Amino acid sequence: MQGYIEQLQTLDARQFAIAVKRLADALSYGTDRSPFLGSGVEYVQSRQYQFGDPVRSMDWKVTARTGKPHIKEFETPKRLPCYLLIDTSASMMMGSAQRSKYSTALYLAGGLALACLDRVSPVGVLGVGETDLHVRPTLGRDQVLQWLLKLRRFRFDEGTTLSRRLRELQPGLLNRTLLLVLSDLHDQHAVSLIRQLNQQHECVVVQLRDPAEDGLVGGGIIRGVEAESSREFVAPVGQNRLSQESVERDLRRGGVDHVLIRTDRPFAHLVRHFFASRGVFNRGAR
Repeated sequence: MQGYIEQLQTLDARQFAIAVKRLADALSYGTDRSPFLGSGVEYVQSRQYQFGDPVRSMDWKVTARTGKPHIKEFETPKRLPCYLLIDTSASMMMGSAQRSKYSTALYLAGGLALACLDRVSPVGVLGVGETDLHVRPTLGRDQVLQWLLKLRRFRFDEGTTLSRRLRELQPGLLNRTLLLVLSDLHDQHAVSLIRQLNQQHECVVVQLRDPAEDGLVGGGIIRGVEAESSREFVAPVGQNRLSQESVERDLRRGGVDHVLIRTDRPFAHLVRHFFASRGVFNRGAR
């Protein structure tokens, strides 16, 4: 089937936004959300009061000790800008379980985006299928929700462009950036490029997997057609499992954080634990 169709979700736009917000709250649970985040929350020093300084910044202890008014100076915490690389290719539309890899990835992308915005980290998005979508990092919550709703419409005939998009994106990353890749990693060149980018940036891979991609080792052979290239192939059943082990090994050797999300199992608690244990939302610019 070709052309755009409505995402196979019963949620309308409002319900989808609420569901994404709940996931963001779960991911952010336990992190500090100070109302002073734009003005700075890390104490640096105290200095003498100057006309026009805000009274709420007064350092009353130093003022009482010296007899002269002093104020506290703070340093605004620096947050890594974040890019969400969302795979919109044909293989992501596989959905033998209750949800497809793509709908799971989109839901996760929304939660991660809002969680980053709550931490005052600008968020950008890049489609790594053939969908022409590139939003540079922004703190605009409305803009983020707009591209989320736009991505709820998809095609079944897109090829993967993950490795090409990574090459195109790299020269424009002038500062250290958090790159969150949401993909099934069917692009054979992507892992090496992610490892390369991880040397200068923070790369995190959220890999999606459908139960139909699992097989029994030694269970015979299958003949199939690759959804994204229309290429016919013959392969032993269980080959994907060996390939998965190779992917995980290569990412681990490259120091890349990686989590595998199966579409037939609950995943919210797994994602929350994964990001919390690695302190992804607390990483500052180096």
